[in-house]
Amino acid sequence: MRAVWLREFGGPEVLVPGSAPDPVPGPGQVVIDVAHANLTFVETMFRSTGFGPFAGSPPLIPGNGVGGVITEAGPGADPALVGKRVVSSTGGSGGYAERVAVDQDAPYEVPSGLPLDQAVALLADGRTAVMLVHAARLRRGERVLVEAAAGGVGGLLTQLAEAAGARVVAAAGGARKVALLRDRGLDTVVDYRQPDWPDRVRAAAGGVDVVFDGVGGQLARDAFDLLAPGGRMLSFGLASGAWADLPAELATAREVALLRPSAAPAELRAFTEQALAEAAAGRLRPLIGQRFPLERAADAHAAIESRATVGKTLLDLP
Repeated sequence: MRAVWLREFGGPEVLVPGSAPDPVPGPGQVVIDVAHANLTFVETMFRSTGFGPFAGSPPLIPGNGVGGVITEAGPGADPALVGKRVVSSTGGSGGYAERVAVDQDAPYEVPSGLPLDQAVALLADGRTAVMLVHAARLRRGERVLVEAAAGGVGGLLTQLAEAAGARVVAAAGGARKVALLRDRGLDTVVDYRQPDWPDRVRAAAGGVDVVFDGVGGQLARDAFDLLAPGGRMLSFGLASGAWADLPAELATAREVALLRPSAAPAELRAFTEQALAEAAAGRLRPLIGQRFPLERAADAHAAIESRATVGKTLLDLP
């Protein structure tokens, strides 16, 4: 089968197209013929340094999220799964390939009417966004600042927050992303590449009650300073390369809660199923901003690292 190999840690060029043996399902496993693989920022970090939630040493086939059709069931796996459209995590490797074997309990069946590529775009980002909104316990009328609002998770957070009755302030980097967010119906959008962006938020909203922080670093610290007493800051990513340096005692003095939500496997599954159901009902719209063929995985990684991407980036396998 066709695949993309990570031969060593380094820049995007270390992702090299090649061939690999077809996977053979073990006991309790199924094989998915992959139509789309999603890409996440943490995958670029792992490729570069080996840092992140994934384990493994090169050479390996990277990739943690796929969508396709189950074509084979191994010993002890339910044969009724064959033919189902699914999305699935892979456990951290194997996703940049035409086929992948996973435990039969890993896939999620894609609801009828939901395009497979949209389901793949929701696999990681959808469950994260649903988890964050659940943890924030948003109240109607609250002012919510979403960092990196033109990204995969950020775009979903703006929709979920608005559906909860919150007033959304969307922050993105650059004129193109700001224009995209306005085109998608958001009224209050700021460009955080402009040094006065916190003043623009204060002018528009007078401060905020909740911050969804997917960037970290100085941007997160500036966002923290916008929080009103009783506010909550939920950190879930470090696109800047570092978490925000926010001492707990400072948050206590400001009467602000610092949260880094997590969930048990059963909860993550429920959040994923909720995201897929919301999308199937037309209430959640993932933005697929870029598509690359499998063999151009290196270009996809470079695009993500350049901060030029919007929404979700997919690898498509014809």
